[in-house]
Amino acid sequence: MNFKESKAIYLQIADRICDEILLELYMKEERIPSVREYAAIVEVNANTVMRSYDYLQSQNVIYNKRGIGYFVATGAKELILSLRKDTFLKEELEYFFQQIKTLDIPMKEITDMYREFCKKEQ
Repeated sequence: MNFKESKAIYLQIADRICDEILLELYMKEERIPSVREYAAIVEVNANTVMRSYDYLQSQNVIYNKRGIGYFVATGAKELILSLRKDTFLKEELEYFFQQIKTLDIPMKEITDMYREFCKKEQ
């Protein structure tokens, strides 16, 4: 896994696991790889993955069955979508709007580009 320096590695791993849940690589109530297995997959120290799992557990995305492993929580997919939507609306969209204003891009141009993007995605 290629990591960015702008964000903590354990958070990037947590984001990757969330992506995998969204892509349904791990379904609700399904066991995810152990800390050691996942550390081998992303080629980091097991303590870093443990920190990611602790973070995801604190966010109610996964839970631990003692002695068995970590599992995807019921409703995790919906929770991840909700958290990411909130983050996007509060953090990224403001920057996007600032750039539109700074560059004096007409909203009609943005709307047209968005419609074209949606057509391609279908």
